[in-house]
Amino acid sequence: MSAWWCRGRLLAGLAALLLLAACASVPPARTTAPAASTTVANNVLFRAISLVGTPYRWGGNTPQAGFDCSGLVGYVFRTEADMELPRTSRAIAALDAPKISKTDLEPGDLLFFGRRHRVNHVAIYVGHGRFVNAPDKGGTVRLDELDGSYWRDHYLFAKRVLIPRVRAALAAD
Repeated sequence: MSAWWCRGRLLAGLAALLLLAACASVPPARTTAPAASTTVANNVLFRAISLVGTPYRWGGNTPQAGFDCSGLVGYVFRTEADMELPRTSRAIAALDAPKISKTDLEPGDLLFFGRRHRVNHVAIYVGHGRFVNAPDKGGTVRLDELDGSYWRDHYLFAKRVLIPRVRAALAAD
């Protein structure tokens, strides 16, 4: 099997899963601020997933140049949510946006990882314990699982930026 065939099957399966989740008849109970419109969140997810396989490049922030973690997040939110995020994972983590409990994560939330309470990585949560990120030199943008040993041990917190208050503040800057 070719890598493209496997990638296509993975993307098609994930897209079907996201569409089924979006069609659920009973919304989950919310304990935090309401998420963005379903359309914006879905656009963010589909764009992020479509970039799986793009080469990692430190400082990269376009599909043509490759991505580092904050470049990937910035590109997806700029193109799909009309939001200009700061350039580094630490600066994104410092945004005035609500922190979200791991049990209340929603697709489109930003996940922050690091050591000793110092952020050094950001990713986009896609649902069902999975996220899209540009993890390392020599690699590619990929889907990972939050309960993987590395990610579980380095998870710091999550923030929700796809809410009207945050989106308006970023658009005003």
